[in-house]
Amino acid sequence: MLNFFTPTYRIGRVEDLTLELLRAWGLRALLLDVDCTLTRYRELSVPPPVADWISILRADGVAMCLVSNGLEPRIREFAATINLPYVARAMKPFSRGVRAAMRRLDRRPTETAMVGDQLFADVWAGRTAGIRTILVEPIHPEEEPWFTRLKRPPERFFLRRRN
Repeated sequence: MLNFFTPTYRIGRVEDLTLELLRAWGLRALLLDVDCTLTRYRELSVPPPVADWISILRADGVAMCLVSNGLEPRIREFAATINLPYVARAMKPFSRGVRAAMRRLDRRPTETAMVGDQLFADVWAGRTAGIRTILVEPIHPEEEPWFTRLKRPPERFFLRRRN
């Protein structure tokens, strides 16, 4: 049971996922959380380093899909700025949204990973869907809603115990 809360990999930020690293891990598809993973909470613009990273991966043929618990209008608008498919209202930590994104990309679980900043949402959803997970440090966690900030101390405690 505790393995559901253990990320397969941990990195600082999404831009640290280089093509070399993805190749070494055998990953050809990434399911990407939005808030505090790609951009600040509720932000609609994509930071230039993240936009450049997406362009590099896209040019190499890495499939990507946004998987967010955010509402449809905002996630649709965000996805349009970077021209990526998306699943809004993914209901993470349940795996429904992750599975829908994998179907949309038509990729195998063995070549797909969920990338996000929360153990009890992104990692849990990816693990229950049977794919690898990549935990990133959250972007500006002080801007997160209270219910997410409430989960951060147990996440830190759990990660310290698992290391």
